[in-house]
Formats: sequence, structure tokens, C-alpha cells
Amino acid sequence: MEYIYLLIAFIFGFGFRLLNLPPLIGYLIAGFSLNAWGIESNSSLKEIADLGITIMLFTIGLKLNVQDLLKREIWLSSFLHSTIWIAFVSALFLLLSLIGLPYFTTMDPMTAALIGFSFSFSSTVCVVKILEESGESRTRHGKVAIGILVMQDIFAVLFMVVATGEIPSPWALLLVLLIPMIPLLHRLLNQSGHGELLPLTGFILALGGYQLFELVGIKGDLGALIFGVLIAGHSKATELSKSLLSFKDLFLIGFFLTIGLTALPTFEIAGIALLITLLLPLKFYLFFILLTKFRLRARTSYLSSLVMSNYSEFGLIIAAVAVSVGLLDSVWLVIMALSVSFSFVFTSMLYKTSHNQYNSHKKRLQMFQSTISLKEDLYPKMGDTKVLVIGMGRVGRGAFKTLARLMEQGVTGMDADLDKVNSLKEQNYEAILGDGENIDLWENVDISKIELILLALPSIDDSSNITNQLRNASYSGKIAAIARYEDEVQPLLDVGVDKVFNFFTEAGLGFAEESFEMLNHTIVKT
Repeated sequence: MEYIYLLIAFIFGFGFRLLNLPPLIGYLIAGFSLNAWGIESNSSLKEIADLGITIMLFTIGLKLNVQDLLKREIWLSSFLHSTIWIAFVSALFLLLSLIGLPYFTTMDPMTAALIGFSFSFSSTVCVVKILEESGESRTRHGKVAIGILVMQDIFAVLFMVVATGEIPSPWALLLVLLIPMIPLLHRLLNQSGHGELLPLTGFILALGGYQLFELVGIKGDLGALIFGVLIAGHSKATELSKSLLSFKDLFLIGFFLTIGLTALPTFEIAGIALLITLLLPLKFYLFFILLTKFRLRARTSYLSSLVMSNYSEFGLIIAAVAVSVGLLDSVWLVIMALSVSFSFVFTSMLYKTSHNQYNSHKKRLQMFQSTISLKEDLYPKMGDTKVLVIGMGRVGRGAFKTLARLMEQGVTGMDADLDKVNSLKEQNYEAILGDGENIDLWENVDISKIELILLALPSIDDSSNITNQLRNASYSGKIAAIARYEDEVQPLLDVGVDKVFNFFTEAGLGFAEESFEMLNHTIVKT
């Protein structure tokens, strides 16, 4: 990537970070600014953008459970949402053509349906980035959103096969042989260690999957996703995903820049794009109604719908394919690029306060909720829990197991990731499934017997939010939390956390204390 791209992306990204807004908004504006200054995109930037999307889809696959896609609330809601959206938006666009709105005047039903289809997708890049930054990619609503995104990506691949007339090669049938190769892939991952060879292994698998699928006439991005799914069950899948995180985020800057560099819009085009952006509440409403009809809780439906209220980079790809085969005028690429940019800003800013929004409107939102909950949404029972550890990452799991060994009973671990909970249960630990930021949870479980709650979460915003909810739910026990940096300690104390442990300081202290005990033991022996 040329230095000018990095410099401008850094300036705008850093500026928006100072305004407490997501840097990706700055990257989008940086792209349009470069375009306005006459700087054009090049093949290197495009390759970096494509690499970012490929790595991102691979990491999605690492966290994906195929059984989740087969659930009715995922596949059927995806299909119904796309169908209803396309029908409504197509009719609206045809109506706009009758009143003579620019760029709509020559629109026929097929063109209207094609544009509606392009706008029906939600952005995989935007949604995954927002969920990962908020630590919610493995929560119930995060998994629902990612499941729907994968289904939409499958719809996009099917469309491109039909539109281009490029039928997959007969050799594509041999891809089923990847299933017997899973043990070999797992062995490869076992031997890759924990250093620089691990992310390199991830690159080889992601790009190898991409190239393999391209060779047999199938969209390469789907291959990267599938290769991630093949090793999703491996114990090192999470570690591999984390090792690729920085690479993925850096490469995706290229993607956001390419959106802005697609074309320089006129005021007229910007007005049309803004008009289409105003349809995002409709996208949200459709998702929310469908998900609640499929018996998801109001909070899950609300958060999933809100994070998917945007337009997608896949829509741009579909529009580009349609332009290449003469089905669409090229001006719609510019309109879509601008609409996608506007939608990213909309979702990024709105989702920052999503939990507070739900808390403020939960009574009205719960009116849409089914009286019969799905099995995954039943509230857990606390039993005789005296100590509750929230967050079963490496730190939380370590603290939980230590406390469970010391106290023998009365210690319970909680996490929003079902796989982590089931893993602990298999080891005969007390573990429950729950999202600590879910205010409905604290209002529907008995926390009166709990004396201490440990918040082992990576984000202090999450810890602060949970602390506020616990205090609002009349919890009178003690709360402890972890902080990664010194400047995170005081904000947690200010919201009511009783004790904050600086992760790196406490780790060093524990190491020193245990080492000193070894020294004393050696002296006594002597």
C-alpha cells in the first residue's frame, strides 16, 4: 500500500477516534478525500482489500457452527427478509420512476428488482468489525447476525453463478473430499506452534481455500469461509483467529479506501444515495419482526437487527457483475458505494449505544416477544452460587478454575459462548450460558445469594455496563473487574466496581509471589 494511502487513512481514522467514533468512518471519508484530490485506486490497493475480505471470511468460518445455519430462525428469516425487501424496494423504485426522479426514469421492473436485491445484503465487513470491537461476536445476537450474513453470502454466490452463466466445473464435486482431510488439517494446525508460523498457517489455509474454489469455478471467498469451518472445531481455532486479527484489520483499511475511491459523486448522486440510506429503518424493522416471529427474545432480535441495518460490500460486487453483463448502468455503482458508506456511518454510530437503547425501550419491544422461548434463550438458574465469574476467556477461566478448586462448591462460570460453557460442563464445572449485558437476565434470575461477581471481560465498557445493570437490579454484593491498562482502572471504580485488578501488574505480582515461595522453600530445605 502506497504511503499516501496509509497516511490519509491514519489521519482520518485517528481524528474520528479522538471524537470517540469508529475509525472505519474515517477510512471511508479518507477514500472519498483521496478521490477528490485526484488520487486513483490501483491494483495493489485492490489486492490488499480483497485479501482483507478473504482473511475476514476465513476467521468467520473459524467461529461458525454449521448447525446454526440450519436453524429456522437463520435460514428462513434470511430468505423471507430478502424476498420482502426486494418486493417492497422494487415497487418503491418503480414509483420513483413514475414521478421522474433522476436515475430512476428509465427503470424497468427487472432493473428495480436487481437494485433492490443488491441493497438487500448487510455488510459482513461492517457487522463483524463492530461485533468484534464490542466483544460480542460469540453472543447470542452476534451468532444470529453472523449466521444470517453467511446465508446472504450464499445467495450472492448463487446469483453471480446465474448472472454470469459460469457454471462450476464438474471438478467441483471433488470438493467433498475436503471432509476426510479434516484430520490432516487439524494435524497441520497442531504442528504450527504458537509463534509466527501460526498466522502464516492461517494465511496458507485461507488463500489456499480461495484459490482451490476459484479453480473449480466457485467464488473464492466461499472457499476461504469453508476452510475456516473445516477447522472450527480445533482447540487452536480461537488462538488462530486472534493471531490473524491485526492482519485482517490492517488489510480491511484497503477495503474501506476502495469504496471511497470507486468514483467521485455529484451532489445529485449523493442526494439519491442519502434517500436510499433512509430506507435502513425498514431493513431494521423487517429483521426485528421476523426474528421475534421465530421466537427469539426481543433483546436478541433488537441487537441483531440493529447491527445488520446497513448495506453491503457484496451489493457492490453484485452491481459490478450486473454492470459487466449490461444489466445495470454504471452510475449505480457510485450510488451504491456512497449508500454503503452512509450505512456504515449509521450503524457504527447507532450501535455504540445499542444496549442503552434497548434498556430504554424494552417494555415496548417486549410486546413483540413470543411467550414461548427457544431452548437457547431460557434463563439459567443460579442455585447456591456464591461467586459468579463472568467471561470465560483465558483470564476468566483461570480465575474460575482456581476459585472452584479453593472453594469446592458455590462457584459458577458464565459466558455467552455455548461452546465454552459446554467445555466447562464436560470437565464437571458449574457453568451457565448467559450474556452479562442482558438486563433481562438480571431481572429474571435470583442473584440475592451471590456474594462476589468477577467481571473477566476484555472491554471496560462491557464491565461498566454490567456493573450498572447489576446495581439497578439491586445487587448488593461485591464486584471485581480486570483492566488491561492503568488508565482503565479509575473509570471502572467510578461506576461502582469495588476492586479493579490491572491484568499485567497482577500477573507479574502473582509470578513474583509464587517464585518467592519457591525460594523460601529451597532455603528451608537447605
